[in-house]
Amino acid sequence: MNRELLMLVEAISREKNVERDVVFGAVELALAQATKKLYPGEVDIRVSIDRDSGNYETFRRWLVVPDDAGLQNPEAEELLMDARDRIADIEVGEHIEEGVESVPIGRIGAMAAKQVILQKIRDAEREMLLNDFMSRGEKIFTGTVKRMDKGDIIVESGRVEGRLRRSEMIPKENLRNGDRVRAMIMEVDLTLRGAPIILSRSAPEFMIELFRNEVPEIEQGLLEIKSCARDAGSRAKIAVLSHDRRVDPIGTCVGVRGTRVNAVTNELAGERVDIVLWSEDPAQFVIGALAPANVSSIVVDEEKHAMDVVVDEENLAIAIGRGGQNVRLASDLTGWKINIMDAAESAQKQATETDTSRRLFMEKLDVDEEIADILIAEGFASLEEVAYVPIQEMLEIESFDEDTVNELRARAKDALLTMEIAREESVEGVSQNLRDLEGLTPELIAKLAEGGVHSRDDLADLGVDELTDLTGQSPEDAKALILKAREHWFAGQPE
Repeated sequence: MNRELLMLVEAISREKNVERDVVFGAVELALAQATKKLYPGEVDIRVSIDRDSGNYETFRRWLVVPDDAGLQNPEAEELLMDARDRIADIEVGEHIEEGVESVPIGRIGAMAAKQVILQKIRDAEREMLLNDFMSRGEKIFTGTVKRMDKGDIIVESGRVEGRLRRSEMIPKENLRNGDRVRAMIMEVDLTLRGAPIILSRSAPEFMIELFRNEVPEIEQGLLEIKSCARDAGSRAKIAVLSHDRRVDPIGTCVGVRGTRVNAVTNELAGERVDIVLWSEDPAQFVIGALAPANVSSIVVDEEKHAMDVVVDEENLAIAIGRGGQNVRLASDLTGWKINIMDAAESAQKQATETDTSRRLFMEKLDVDEEIADILIAEGFASLEEVAYVPIQEMLEIESFDEDTVNELRARAKDALLTMEIAREESVEGVSQNLRDLEGLTPELIAKLAEGGVHSRDDLADLGVDELTDLTGQSPEDAKALILKAREHWFAGQPE
């Protein structure tokens, strides 16, 4: 019988072109499943077949778990302290094994064994096909729509299948069985049955790869696409950089009579593409990204990673775009938060900020309005800047002598220390679970404490408008923080 087993394994291995170990593994699994049926409960069985003789042994196994974890499945787990009574040096995560009587191969049933073996072989063949496909290094999956699966589209390329989820399709695009489809390979998930290659037609990476295929200069290293932002099926922006002064990055991507950009647009259901010149100067990059709007002026806030962009009335609607599309795409493309405003709004904001800084300096530094205005005129906007900017910069202010500079810096440092002590005292009543919430900074925690928010549940109970009033965050950031605070409600965790 053991010789017949070896012959069977050899025959299947040759017929299906899979490794002998895969077939042996399938037989071991079939024997283990048959043995489990002889025991009550969820026992763990391992079968080991000698690859040379065909003889096999069967073991019942118990997983060693920490003492404080308790036994979730007593039929297949053993506490560490009990396990060490049997094996002194055993560790958590290891197994205790005990030999048991082996089930004769004839008793597992030819059909059951065959099913397990064939499934193992199918899995192995599937993995081999996938490995062969992925070894080609292709980034775009080209295939035919085979079927629909719960709203997803299964695309077939040869004997390999990819899954295009509804959320990754281009809106309003109607794909039917038999249609040719191209999509970006985002990941390969071998745990998915059927179609393990996850595809996307809406990802920015797909547009970048399409341009790479259409523009040889990108592959040659003469051009580089630095970033891409998309409203799939509607509009997109890409930022390009030339590594050769002789190559015009925008014209090269557009192509003669627009052939190259049109090829990408046609593939993406008519999605319009703005090609922007990338710049290492963030302000210049943002100005280019907002095209076709003309920018009057721009103020960069490095700390908040934001820019106030001033445009005239004629360009206001163009800069914002329909439904805010143009400024949203420009923000995604550049990575900067962009605030569009007209000249009147800009002047009002600057006046408000100047007044806030003036009152801060007069109160915390105990100076008059004239001194405060000099600091503001020289570009100082916070106590930190007064306290820690290189002293030489302050000594260059004509209105200040060295004694004045030293006194202002000392007062600023004292004020910061006093404010920090007050902040620490204000957050003493804040629970640790709120302090540990991802995304909360000490400054935000202090603002929440001042508003009476001391626990994660307190934060979770707030509305978006209430949180923005407390912290000054954007509605999007406030909403994300509230949802994060509510996660434990749905996970059944304590507050």
